[in-house]
Amino acid sequence: MTMVTLGDLATRFGVEIRGDPSIELRRVASLESARPGDLTFVAQPKYLARLPQCRASAVIVSPKFADRAPSHLALVLAADPYLLYAKAAQWLHPEPEVVPGVHPSAVVLGEVDPSCTIGPNAVVEAGARIGARTVIGAGSVIGANSSVGSDCRIAANVTIYPGCVIGARVRIHSGAVIGADGFGFAWDGEEERWVKIPQIGRVLIGDDVEIGANTSIDRGALEDTVIEDGVILDNQIQIGHNCHVGAYTAMAGCVGVGGSTRIGRRCRLGGQVGIAGHVEICDDVTIMAGSGVMKSITKPGVYGAGIPLQPYEEWRRNFAYLRHLDAMAERIRRLEKRLAELADED
Repeated sequence: MTMVTLGDLATRFGVEIRGDPSIELRRVASLESARPGDLTFVAQPKYLARLPQCRASAVIVSPKFADRAPSHLALVLAADPYLLYAKAAQWLHPEPEVVPGVHPSAVVLGEVDPSCTIGPNAVVEAGARIGARTVIGAGSVIGANSSVGSDCRIAANVTIYPGCVIGARVRIHSGAVIGADGFGFAWDGEEERWVKIPQIGRVLIGDDVEIGANTSIDRGALEDTVIEDGVILDNQIQIGHNCHVGAYTAMAGCVGVGGSTRIGRRCRLGGQVGIAGHVEICDDVTIMAGSGVMKSITKPGVYGAGIPLQPYEEWRRNFAYLRHLDAMAERIRRLEKRLAELADED
């Protein structure tokens, strides 16, 4: 943690404060757990009612809500409180400095910059290259002829298969697998067995990407799988072979993307979204959690599918109607036809 004053914060981020600029701040905290020395925030008006009980030294709020804050709290005024909170949290809670060195149990056959940290039992295979100030966690494997850029954080037990390219300032969390074979098989009807298709492409990951724990990104079958700059992927996401994910797209947990799908820039995918293979999604598309995407999306906007949670008895009644939709539609068509005939008779 870093000790700063409220005035320091205002100067660093160019924001207005209301309160004593000498107030010391040590960390960020939630509204409920904050104590003196803590900085907290309110991003939505529904949480303003909790401010009277808040014990933080300062709170980040929107200027339009400043008059609703109690007088015992110092205020930091920001048009986007959540964004300022994120920046302040990085400042107050900086990452530990990289301590260069290779653990004696690590196996390093590739080229590692002297400023890197290579953890216990990590493996850097022949032909691999690791950029300056990058940390390779314990038990992680960097495959042959792969490259990892500068200032990356590869957590423990990450596997990067041979030939993959990772940009600068990339963070990959534990259990992630980059460059495993895509799901490519052809059915041999004569021998009644699956024939594996060699996956000879790579995975190319841009700069400033974050990849969550246990997420898998498959290598391309023929062309490369591409994750552009600034993409953020949550935990347990599956990206199929030959996919292309545009810059600054965000995916929540358990999203599954079928092979050869192209997703545009600045898209947002909620949890458990499933996207079929060979689909194209344009820029600036938001897909609500639990939705299934079976065809391409060509117009920016918000899309959703699926049935929201409801009481079981209500769901059972509604599902009973769904089972008879075809019959009901046919009856409606017959009624419409009969009404048209009656109108002609008149």
